[in-house]
Amino acid sequence: MATLTAAQRRQRDRQAYDAFLAACPARKVLDRISDKWVTLVLAALGDGPKRYSDLSRIIAGASQKMLTQTLRSLERDGLVARTVTTAVPVRVDYELTEFGHSLHAVVRQLKDWAESHIEEIEQARAAYDA
Repeated sequence: MATLTAAQRRQRDRQAYDAFLAACPARKVLDRISDKWVTLVLAALGDGPKRYSDLSRIIAGASQKMLTQTLRSLERDGLVARTVTTAVPVRVDYELTEFGHSLHAVVRQLKDWAESHIEEIEQARAAYDA
């Protein structure tokens, strides 16, 4: 077996993760981060730590169940950190991890793009439906 250089090993490993392939684990990541609730939670936490009630107010339309599931999945993926402060009442804060901040910039751009282009999209939909 031939010995590979570090650069060759990195290239081989990059080729192993091809989201166009059905078995690629990166598809699960894309599925997770393309969820609208994940996008909105990541965008909301970009400004700093938030309590659950703050997130619930900021993200209109998210049910308690959906927001809880989303926060748990982001915590599991290492994108969000949950901090419990012992007090009366107990205080729970959510914030982006360093890893989460690396994704925040992309998600924020996507949110900003959607907000700035909604009129063109609605016009295109109306023209298509006509």
